[in-house]
Amino acid sequence: MHFFVKSSSAQGSVWTSFLKSIATFSGDLSNLTAPPFILSPVSLTEFPAYWCEHPELFAAIVDGKTPEERALRVLKWFICTLRGQYTTRNEDMGSEKKPLNPVLGEVFYGHWPDKDGRGRTDLVVEQVSHHPPITAFHIENKSKGVSLQGHNAQKTSFSTVNMAPSIIVKQIGHSVLTIELPTGVKEQYLITLPKLVIAGLVYGKPYIELAENSYIASSTGYLSTIAYTGKGWSWNSVAHTFKAVVTQPLLSSSNSKPVPLYTFEGQWDGKSINTANKTVFTNTGKDGENGHKELVTVAPIEAQQARFESRKLWQVVSEGIRTGNFDVAAKDKARIENEQRQMRAAEREKGETWQLIHFERVESDPVYDKLAVMLKDTGVPLKEDCYVFQHNAPVIEDKE
Repeated sequence: MHFFVKSSSAQGSVWTSFLKSIATFSGDLSNLTAPPFILSPVSLTEFPAYWCEHPELFAAIVDGKTPEERALRVLKWFICTLRGQYTTRNEDMGSEKKPLNPVLGEVFYGHWPDKDGRGRTDLVVEQVSHHPPITAFHIENKSKGVSLQGHNAQKTSFSTVNMAPSIIVKQIGHSVLTIELPTGVKEQYLITLPKLVIAGLVYGKPYIELAENSYIASSTGYLSTIAYTGKGWSWNSVAHTFKAVVTQPLLSSSNSKPVPLYTFEGQWDGKSINTANKTVFTNTGKDGENGHKELVTVAPIEAQQARFESRKLWQVVSEGIRTGNFDVAAKDKARIENEQRQMRAAEREKGETWQLIHFERVESDPVYDKLAVMLKDTGVPLKEDCYVFQHNAPVIEDKE
């Protein structure tokens, strides 16, 4: 749940009132109805696209010559996704905003063409649960043999961090990156998610910091531990800082502590340095350079999108937010939410449940169960459920 503050006396008054309601709310803040002027025109179902705004880095993972090199490529790609995921998505609107809460069954499709024209990276996203809200996604470049499958949910609360009121977002879920080598051998990487701290609320300059740790555990034994710090952690701190340590696989059962091989540190929205050889790379750039990113290609709304595709579903709401016509945005948002309540009530009457289109929930993910053992002392749960991608075609007609 992410917010922004926009200056005006009327909106400032509403924001102050909303802050008070946040501070006294005892449940998950994502259940609160936010004022329209602090809403993003983008649904949460579009957020998995930020995983692949550097599709060449994603596709190039498989080109690493050794397990060690591939583990380093995975880490580099992951760090390069963070700026898009957490600091730049609302730059054109001036500040961070709260994304639209997806409805059950909402879908989002997109792709990124390969530069050589030989293939492309495809994205499929589906809102697989509304209470609690869970978004599942699958990203794949078939020609390169690289795919990413995951799901994400959020628990949001109000707290005080470094003596300042802040919103804490605990990200729940994980992703599994799979690469298939030319030999047919598969490598898999379990990726966990950092905690978010949204600070600067009182001063009207909110920003997101990542907190605590996230991990990338490889089936080849390499483990990347990324520790996040940032502005406010100490008197001379810098925003968006991290330190990533890559450790080698255990050589024998007698080894209790893996040996660190590489350390990278810097800013996840800027530059990082390999502390061993002083090599610098730019986190935001194409192959680590020049700040290049590629937005996802999406089908035209009117001609090709079905009823529950994100941009068609929220078209009126998004346009109202972008143009400042918040009354229109609020009215159509209420219409969508009322329709959803009616659909759920009708399903309960008939004893039916909503049928997912692209994903199936499973009680246990064997890949997660295996790789999470590497994280047994970190606080990451050793068992999680999962949503498995079914590889069926996108929706092409409205679903009534």
